[in-house]
Amino acid sequence: MTTTRWIDDWRPEDPEFWENGGRRVARRNLVWSIFAEHLGFSVWLIWSVSAAFLLQMGFAFSPQQLFLLVALPNLVGSLLRLPYTFAVPRFGGRNWTMISAALLLVPTLLFAVAVQDPGTPYWAFCLIAATAGFGGGNFASSMANINFFYPADKKGTALGLNAAGGNLGVSVIQLLLPVLIGGAGIFGLVKASQGGIHLETAGFVYAGLAVCATVAAYLWMDNLTSARSNPRAQLAVVRKRHTWIMAFLYIGTFGSFIGYSAAMPLLIKLNFWVPEPAPLGTGIYFAYFAFLGAGIGSVTRPFGGWLADRLGGARVTLAALVGMVVSTLAVLVTLLQLTPNPGADPAIASDNRMYFPWFLGFFLLIFAATGIGNGSAYKMIPAIWRREAETTTRAGTPERAAAIDVATKQSSAALGVVGAAGALGGFLIPIAFSSPWVDDPMAATQGAFAVFAAYYVLCALVCWGVYLRRPARAAKLAMAGV
Repeated sequence: MTTTRWIDDWRPEDPEFWENGGRRVARRNLVWSIFAEHLGFSVWLIWSVSAAFLLQMGFAFSPQQLFLLVALPNLVGSLLRLPYTFAVPRFGGRNWTMISAALLLVPTLLFAVAVQDPGTPYWAFCLIAATAGFGGGNFASSMANINFFYPADKKGTALGLNAAGGNLGVSVIQLLLPVLIGGAGIFGLVKASQGGIHLETAGFVYAGLAVCATVAAYLWMDNLTSARSNPRAQLAVVRKRHTWIMAFLYIGTFGSFIGYSAAMPLLIKLNFWVPEPAPLGTGIYFAYFAFLGAGIGSVTRPFGGWLADRLGGARVTLAALVGMVVSTLAVLVTLLQLTPNPGADPAIASDNRMYFPWFLGFFLLIFAATGIGNGSAYKMIPAIWRREAETTTRAGTPERAAAIDVATKQSSAALGVVGAAGALGGFLIPIAFSSPWVDDPMAATQGAFAVFAAYYVLCALVCWGVYLRRPARAAKLAMAGV
């Protein structure tokens, strides 16, 4: 059955095969896929928190420069998702997991070296931040790989768990990085070190973990012969209408999750906190709350996949988008109450502090909705392709089996294309929050939330019109579990 970790006979839709060993193999690959993807997300978003500490380490960067550092990994990560997706059928899921985990040594070690020298120029930081995009590519290859291991009725939950484990990497890096570098404790339960801030520690720790992920993939993961495909056949998905419809929706859900995760620490820092008086300054200390949004969005993602398996992905995605509209408008109303603080005045920070519970609460509701929408949207993709294969063939025929095999391969490619498009939101959102062409950062932030709310309304209308509106031909897909 297996040679050099290649599995030649893989039939997850066969109940007997699944119960007699298939489930165990799939679960083992899922566990180590989650570990590698978790590290990838942590490295991808390492700048989301570290950028907020650069000023304390002696680097004189403007808010616009800091938001660009936060945004660059998301841009590169989104572009890498396409080649990472196609690498799984070319090299094998296990083999590519090893390669992609080893590539995380580049951004982590460069990061560790650069932050130790206050003379490191800004352009060098931009290049190093861009290499963190390697971690963003991991998501696409991991999801494409796991899609092959599970039967159709379990894909929503499995993909949701895989994605949630990765997404939690964002929350974990935002929670633990301040502790690792000596920047802050955790609500008084864990004390920060007294020796100053050492950002390089985080780089070295995650470099070591990348080595662990590479070795774990080598020892305990598998390649599937049935997943092999030629890139030209996979690229056929770009001609499919549903690929781009789902990409449009996923920009709204995942793009918001990763973009807000990257920007949230700086949003809190710039609007609710100033560094004086030392050591913790005035207002809300960003390091205590930066991890909460990503944590909530990660936890709700498998719930979205689970709901989609039972209620249909389109229904759950629509409900999530409506929740995002309402919560985003609530955050905007809260921001309109704040006093802009370009001069970092402790008195203004103290006044703004009273609105922070509302800001945080509504923001966490956005994150919860994005997580649910991410899980349900990714359930929709394999369901759409499988349903189309079933409607064009007869049950029990060789044509049906061949069509489902092609559909599985193409849906894995579609996961990568859709994921790449969605990750672009992670680049655009931080840029929008501190637009270089807007003099007032608060006005830029308020305007950005208004635009985001309008986009979510449009996404909701598209989701309803294409997949749920009764006269629409695609409604058949929604009724079939999409």
